[in-house]
This record gives sequence, structure tokens and C-alpha cells, in this order.
Amino acid sequence: MLEQIISLVGALLILGAYAANQTGMVRSGDRGYSIANFVGSMLLLWVAVVDQRAGFIVLESAWALISVPHMIRPRPRNDPPSSPNPTDPSSRP
Repeated sequence: MLEQIISLVGALLILGAYAANQTGMVRSGDRGYSIANFVGSMLLLWVAVVDQRAGFIVLESAWALISVPHMIRPRPRNDPPSSPNPTDPSSRP
């Protein structure tokens, strides 16, 4: 049961980050996007290791490693955290 809850949380983190990116709420280079992907993939990696699923171990390990550079790279001072959402009326000038 615990593995199911952990896997659902991991999947929701990854899917939530993807949905936020697709709707323009975050950019793929944003630190929060990468953190959500990293944490989600680490949770799913743990479940894959417990279940001894080699293919998922490789997939989730790669997903986590790909997320790391954006988490540790410093953001330039003039780079805003994310772009405004063009469909959000409150973000228009």
C-alpha cells in the first residue's frame, strides 16, 4: 500500500510539472519544474527498486539525472522565475 501511495505522489509531481509547462505556467528551465521532476522520479525510482523493475530503474534514474542541471545552475539576475501565462487575464499589461 505504501508503494502505491509513493508511486502516485511521484507520478502526480511529474505530471503536474508537465501540465504546468504545457499551459505556460512554468518553463522547462525553471528550478521548480526541475525539482518536481527530480523528486517525482526519485519516488518512482524507489518503487522500481523495491519491485526490482530494471526498465523503470533505468528510466527513472535517467529522468532524475536529466533534472539535476537546472536545479543547481544559478539563474541570471535578470531572468524572471517564469514567463507570464498569455491566457491569464491578470498577467496582461
